[in-house]
Amino acid sequence: MSEAPSLKLKMARTLKWNTFDKLSQQVLYAVTGIVLANILSQEDFGLVGAILVFQAFATLFVDSGFSNALVQRKDPTVTDYSTVFWFNLGMSVAIYVVLWFAAPLIDQIFHADGRLVPMSRVMFLSFIINATALVQTNRLIKQMNVKMVAMSNVAGLVVSGVVGIWLAVAGYGAWAMVWQSISLATVKSIWLWITTKWRPMWEFSTASLRSIFKVGAGVMTSNLLNIAFQNIYSFIIGAFYNLSQLGCYTQADKWSKMGVASLSSILNTTFLPVLSGVQDDRERFYRMMSKTNRLAAYMALPSMGLLFATAPAIFHVLFGHKWDAAILLFQLLAVRGVFTIMSSVYYTYILAVGNAKQLVHSEVVKCIIIAIAIAITVPYGIKWLVVGQLVAGVVCYVYNAVLVYKVTGYHWALLINEIMIFALVAVLSLFPASALGLWIKSDLLLLLAQIAVGGGIYLALNAIFRSSLQREVLSYAFGRFSGKKEGKSAPRRR
Repeated sequence: MSEAPSLKLKMARTLKWNTFDKLSQQVLYAVTGIVLANILSQEDFGLVGAILVFQAFATLFVDSGFSNALVQRKDPTVTDYSTVFWFNLGMSVAIYVVLWFAAPLIDQIFHADGRLVPMSRVMFLSFIINATALVQTNRLIKQMNVKMVAMSNVAGLVVSGVVGIWLAVAGYGAWAMVWQSISLATVKSIWLWITTKWRPMWEFSTASLRSIFKVGAGVMTSNLLNIAFQNIYSFIIGAFYNLSQLGCYTQADKWSKMGVASLSSILNTTFLPVLSGVQDDRERFYRMMSKTNRLAAYMALPSMGLLFATAPAIFHVLFGHKWDAAILLFQLLAVRGVFTIMSSVYYTYILAVGNAKQLVHSEVVKCIIIAIAIAITVPYGIKWLVVGQLVAGVVCYVYNAVLVYKVTGYHWALLINEIMIFALVAVLSLFPASALGLWIKSDLLLLLAQIAVGGGIYLALNAIFRSSLQREVLSYAFGRFSGKKEGKSAPRRR
């Protein structure tokens, strides 16, 4: 059986808009982030980083995994959407009240001398505002109509960037980032309410909530564990080291995550609806798994590899030597990002078949691995703490490949084998790019040369090895995509 051209074209358009969305977000985030990083202090970033630890958990509990469960469900009803909307909104208000009273304790944990109390109470309002647009966003993703999601993100980032930069220049310090977060959530929500026709009914169905609870609860639990151990590093650094070191880690983590989160989101948002739609057809499901796996590797390996190679030039061009202490942390996190992206894709395979129990098992194992890495490395300082994070990411990736085999029957060795050629090509491309630093002393020229040489060699080597995936990607990128049907041999093609 082959893929219908309409589905293939729809998937390609979704991928295009997801890519546009994430690339535009990164450009706008980068512009704002560069300006703020040059104006604000390491301690300012440490203060906001401390708030973000708790905001990440709050956002997770607001959604509770039900929005992803709606995307996974084949045919969600109007009642399902309305029920999840009111649940999300109610949870956001309840959690905000708890965090409002917890603000003094948060301040004490991070030794912020009272500064975090008003900041956190204002910044936490953003997850209530975001809750009002969660269902609209997930309905558009379910319909593979992400254009409006992309436009809302762009509008929000433009307005919030202007707000953040203006306040930073005016001397508001960390408050500039607080109000940037509030304005971003507000503009995105208003945009989606104006441009989408969907409105919630005055209806809340406990039966509907129960029907999606199994997948939703599994997603929430796995996401809770994931966020806990993503943010535990910030918590440990802020609580046991100091706010300046937390600021350096926050910068390294933020800039590395821009690439990791973008690629993960592009792939998962594009392929989860497609994989969910063919979950009962094992042959088509395997073909889609193979394509997703190879595309993830094709995109992730050179992207994160280039970030590693160009890290010194990037930081020196953007920030001078102000954030040099963050460069090595950034490089380590960029390498870890490859395994994070691939693991998130494997997570999508498991979610697509609705096996929430295994999602939880995966996160439990990951938490154990990370806890061991932290226990071993925390006495030796922040650099070794991040090295442990990288090693834990590699081990978790291998475990997730085996878990996918257990859940779907798609062999773990095939999953890994499909990406090895892209790994080899990426490594061969990065050696010449890294060596340019021996001859080029200008940071800006070095950065441009490394991107051109590394990217060019990667494309050339894939062309020499006759990568069918690259031909298809470039054909669509240059408007020559015809939506021809795939043959059965797709799972084993490059």
